[in-house]
Amino acid sequence: MRLLLRRRFRSLFFLFFITTLALLAVPTTALWPFPPKRFSGNSLLSAGSLGLGDGDGRVIAFGDFNADHFMDVIMLSSDQHTISVYLWNHDNFSFHPSASFRHPQRVYNVVPGDYTHDGSLDILVMAQGASNTQLSLSVYTSEPGGGFNIKPLELPPSILAQPIPFDSDGQMRIDLLGLQPGSSQLTMWENVWNASDPSGPLYATTDAPFSGPQCRIANPHSNAAVDLDGDCVADIFLVCDDGPGQKTFQIWVSNPDTSFTLAQSGSLPSGTQSVVFADMDRDGTIDLLITTCTSVSQSTGLGTNCALNIAYNKQLPLCASSSSFPFPSDPAVAKPCRGPATLCVADPHFSFSFSGPNYVSVPISDLVQGDAKLHVLDTSFSPAQPILPRPGDANLDGFPDLLLIADGRVHLLISSPCARGVPGCAAPGARRGWLEMRKGVDPLASITDARVAVFVDLDEDGTLDVMVQRTGQQGAGRVLFVQNNFYYDAFFMKAILLNDACSSSWCLPENSSLTRYPPSGASTFGVSYKYTILDTSGRRSAAQVPQLPQTSYQSLNTPYAFFGLGRTNNYIENLFAGAARGRVAALEMVIPNSKLVITPGVEPDQWHKELYLRPGQWIPWVGVTVLGTMVALAGVVLVLHLNEKREDELERRRALHHINFDAL
Repeated sequence: MRLLLRRRFRSLFFLFFITTLALLAVPTTALWPFPPKRFSGNSLLSAGSLGLGDGDGRVIAFGDFNADHFMDVIMLSSDQHTISVYLWNHDNFSFHPSASFRHPQRVYNVVPGDYTHDGSLDILVMAQGASNTQLSLSVYTSEPGGGFNIKPLELPPSILAQPIPFDSDGQMRIDLLGLQPGSSQLTMWENVWNASDPSGPLYATTDAPFSGPQCRIANPHSNAAVDLDGDCVADIFLVCDDGPGQKTFQIWVSNPDTSFTLAQSGSLPSGTQSVVFADMDRDGTIDLLITTCTSVSQSTGLGTNCALNIAYNKQLPLCASSSSFPFPSDPAVAKPCRGPATLCVADPHFSFSFSGPNYVSVPISDLVQGDAKLHVLDTSFSPAQPILPRPGDANLDGFPDLLLIADGRVHLLISSPCARGVPGCAAPGARRGWLEMRKGVDPLASITDARVAVFVDLDEDGTLDVMVQRTGQQGAGRVLFVQNNFYYDAFFMKAILLNDACSSSWCLPENSSLTRYPPSGASTFGVSYKYTILDTSGRRSAAQVPQLPQTSYQSLNTPYAFFGLGRTNNYIENLFAGAARGRVAALEMVIPNSKLVITPGVEPDQWHKELYLRPGQWIPWVGVTVLGTMVALAGVVLVLHLNEKREDELERRRALHHINFDAL
């Protein structure tokens, strides 16, 4: 028996030795189980036009029209009449044309949204009105199986100041807020759509639920539906026209009922061009990023003596220690801080100031080398559109970075801790600075005819890339995508909150002959996310990220919220998602590097959540490792089994010999 086992072990060893030699003799490329990387190199890389550079149009909006969890785009032709939808093809890594139609009036803006509350994306078109002082509003509803009904639903007109979508009563239906021609009272286009009566109206106009002094909305403006008082429920920020060259603002906070209360108002800094909303210092509150210029050329769109200004949200901070976590419920009791579980409790004493330690002004000349002038108007479009600084976390550290256009060049500014020589840190009260990314061969450096630059996540791979729209003066294509191929030792999170048109992961049409479809493209406006996370040293930090806070004047916001988490070895500790009228849900132990799709319910425990992990090239390696480990363990078990069987046989023979000896 021992001789037999020895022969078997020798045979197995010889077979293993021969197999190893054979594998070593095979070329390495034949053993690599994965396709080659599409982009190689630790740098910013040009990805080309990805199917959008054939025409002379422009990208005017983003949305997920076929509900495949990949972002699609809407293109507007150069004559501002033809609207085309391009769907993202994951396998070909490019956009492909889908639906296309022509609008009779000259189009100014397109806002995708589920206006008929059926779980699929429709299109709101803002175009030239019957007079030079009016804006026509039309909604093209989606058709089953794709495309749009070419007979739009007409809405009552607006003044030239574009209305913004918001949810007035928490019913997850898209209302509009703006001004009607000849009216001084803020107007609400109330969504009254009845699916059983397609011939009925989509909207009915009424006075907005704003009681108090109201203003005339500026044109252009930076109005937004975004949480500013800390309760994760969208408030309304309005930019008002108070005379030539003077702009004021109003902040209306939402009440538990269907009304809004004026919480703060005042004058914006002199020369204000735009206002953008982001958590600039990663403290769990939304701040104001304001662009100011002393003058702007109406022919070139270039501003003179421009500056970036940050008005930090003065609000209850996150508690530094666990002993401070209790949060008094009595509004009259002073609250020193808020705990991780009470992130979405309103602070009625929040405020913004345009002077003092909570206000920082950084000249553009400190951020951009040379005597560059900031591009604040896109004069290649009629009428000229405001160009905003675009916040986005390009390096996943949790702090918003910025995209600026100065003299036709794109500048990617990375938020950095203040230190000696860091631009932006010399300003009084500065909390962060910005370093321009210039590593390796940068395709952004060769562009001199940029008109718009925004952050996008190409192929939903978890890194923010850059889309640049160009005038074509350099003879290149009108659209260029730049792949962010840097490796960051950090994590990200993507989240999208849908409306409640469908109670599950699928929408069932009333016509039973039609197939069901997912509602994952019908994102909601004005959503806020707040989260706390522990870094590798155990420090807790909070951050807030809005979803679709602005849609006017071709804001080009993505339909989802993207936020970097920084370096962490833990789950997201607390994550809150807030819709309108107190519809807030808490999620715990969310896995980083994933996409969260949320469908709200009536109660927080009825919210439906789906978590999609980002597929990576390490996943096949995990399978190979697990399979190899199982084979190795099976070999060990086999060897131990044979040894045990041999010992049992020897023990049985000794027992038989002992019995026979006693019998003698």
